Amino acid sequence: MQAIDLSKWFYLGILALIIGTIMIYRAKLNKSKLMENGYMLVILGLVGVVSEFTDFATVLLALIIISGSVLLIDKLFWKKNRADGDTNPHYVHYSKEFFPVVLGVWVLRAFLFEAYQIPSSSMRPDLTVGDFILVNKFDYGIRMPITNKVIIPVHNVSRGDVVVFKDQTKPNRDLIKRVVGVSGDTIAYINKKLTINGIKLNYQDDGSYDYNETSPNGPVLISTSKYIEDLTGDKHAIIVDKHFPPVINEMVEDFKGKENCSYNDEGFICKVPAGHYFMMGDNRDNSLDSRYWGFVPDDAILGHAIYVWLNLSDMSRVGTKID
Repeated sequence: MQAIDLSKWFYLGILALIIGTIMIYRAKLNKSKLMENGYMLVILGLVGVVSEFTDFATVLLALIIISGSVLLIDKLFWKKNRADGDTNPHYVHYSKEFFPVVLGVWVLRAFLFEAYQIPSSSMRPDLTVGDFILVNKFDYGIRMPITNKVIIPVHNVSRGDVVVFKDQTKPNRDLIKRVVGVSGDTIAYINKKLTINGIKLNYQDDGSYDYNETSPNGPVLISTSKYIEDLTGDKHAIIVDKHFPPVINEMVEDFKGKENCSYNDEGFICKVPAGHYFMMGDNRDNSLDSRYWGFVPDDAILGHAIYVWLNLSDMSRVGTKID
């Protein structure tokens, strides 16, 4: 049986739970700043622990259910046994304060907008490390919590969209890539140029693009060539590194639907299954994407990336529209 690799946030969550519980107990059941801080630590601890096994939206939903259940039980049973004028027990008092706040945050994140931070260079040149991006959650329809199935359609996911989705190889991790193929498309990537359904894309030379990449030995300057790719009407910048092949075949995983693909030294050809998408990073030679781990199902789609709203290292990027 494989051991679970727990992160530091899990152990910090356990510590916060212990300290928070002690603070609540030491407050002697009286609502005070000590008890308020204790509850805050307990909540943060629960988030840290539970987030290790599920996504943050599900954690928020669980907290809504817990606090809402306390309020419902109080209304149906506990309140009837309290004398007139008695104050609410501390667990009812803080549930009343907590419930509307977490409900509002959950609705905002689940159905409207969510913020993410770019952790890698896979979407350069348009998105850089440190970009905080705003993701439109309802652009692709209203989705059921947990299952993420569309219940009210709005727009379809289209080629060229920059999309945030659930990682297909690691739980509780989200990725951002560009959609280059939708259901039914035949995608060919030969000698670092895309062909979609037999149509070769146009590429316009746009000079060079250099950036620093962190390595164990310090920053390394990466030199690439920049092109404007016309993805059947959607024009955007990509970069390629002449030192790498179109796909490193040794890194290709045994993913679901791999029988729809064929690989060789020049690249690959894939037929996108129904209800799935083919994703690629704009930094074509520094991106682990559908070439390596396969297709993305529709119920893994989380939203459409639309703007950069913050980058502490480069404030000029604030307000940059994501093409």
